[in-house]
Amino acid sequence: MIPDTIIRPHAELAYAHELEALAAHDDRPRPANWRLSPWAVVTYLLGGKVGKTDIEPKYYGQRRLIEIAVATLATDRALLLLGIPGTAKTWVSEHLAAAISGDSTLMVQGTAGTNEESLRYGWNYARLLAEGPSDKALVPSPVMEGMRQGKLVRVEELTRLPADVQDTLITLLSVKTLPVPELNTEVQARRGFNLIATSNDRDKGVNELSAALRRRFNTVVLPLPATLEEEVTIVQNRVAALGKSLELPPEAAPLREIQRLVAIFRELRNGKTEDGREKLKSPTATLSTAELISVVHQGQSLAVHFGDGELRAHDLAAGITGAVVKDTGTDTIVWQEYLETVIKKREGWQDLYRACKELE
Repeated sequence: MIPDTIIRPHAELAYAHELEALAAHDDRPRPANWRLSPWAVVTYLLGGKVGKTDIEPKYYGQRRLIEIAVATLATDRALLLLGIPGTAKTWVSEHLAAAISGDSTLMVQGTAGTNEESLRYGWNYARLLAEGPSDKALVPSPVMEGMRQGKLVRVEELTRLPADVQDTLITLLSVKTLPVPELNTEVQARRGFNLIATSNDRDKGVNELSAALRRRFNTVVLPLPATLEEEVTIVQNRVAALGKSLELPPEAAPLREIQRLVAIFRELRNGKTEDGREKLKSPTATLSTAELISVVHQGQSLAVHFGDGELRAHDLAAGITGAVVKDTGTDTIVWQEYLETVIKKREGWQDLYRACKELE
């Protein structure tokens, strides 16, 4: 039972009933230490029906991409999920770990300050000074725990790691062994251990992967949603799911407003209107689906707490402007041109145009 106070429970808890139903009906071969067969893992991510249980889709996109990702993890090759921000890389990696290992918490978050200890092991310095190097003084990293238990480990934002820290993974992925010279021992990976890394290729402040490290990964590129309808469905589902934990009623996000918001993001992102008749300038921001969902939630909160409870144009205006205008010079010009050439002339969008102009 998940406590009501948890904002975002781990995938293996939030979807425990689906995972249990899939395990009960799964009679296909399973790789060592996998909770589900590869077929069941793909069904869990893409949705379907097992017995009397409906499996909610976690990822909307090409089935083949998920099949390739799952098949990679069934080998000794690590998996790299690559794509621009908002393509559900972290979401997919979490659900893959939940379905395969039953545990999505073995994770290293890549930052510019992440050091080798985060990937290898550290020390409890109080014990180290008092007792010297020992098993009790050793603080295992998520990678070491994954190797010991035969589970998947997630490394988020791999290219945010400094280059010398990235190289730590080369030996781990090659020989599946983590030496601990201080204790004159080593940890050898159990069957079932593997690594899922995510990386976005359009972020600032990233460190390119070396050719040696790239060779240790199979790369799956996750694209943005192919159609407006697909992206609207994703936003609707995520807004509804997250809205429950934030106590925001689903009726506070009408379909019409979500459709307009998705259209704006897609047109600015693609540099042309949906009908392809007019070319547009694109802002420096990536305008990801994740940002889109955040804009809807911000608008919902405004509508519920300071309005009549229904999401309207003036609730969305500030969020849209903030998402588009990241560089006050270039992006402001792009946004102003879009307002005047597209939104102002579009039938039924005058309320949104006025709301955005009021913020200037």
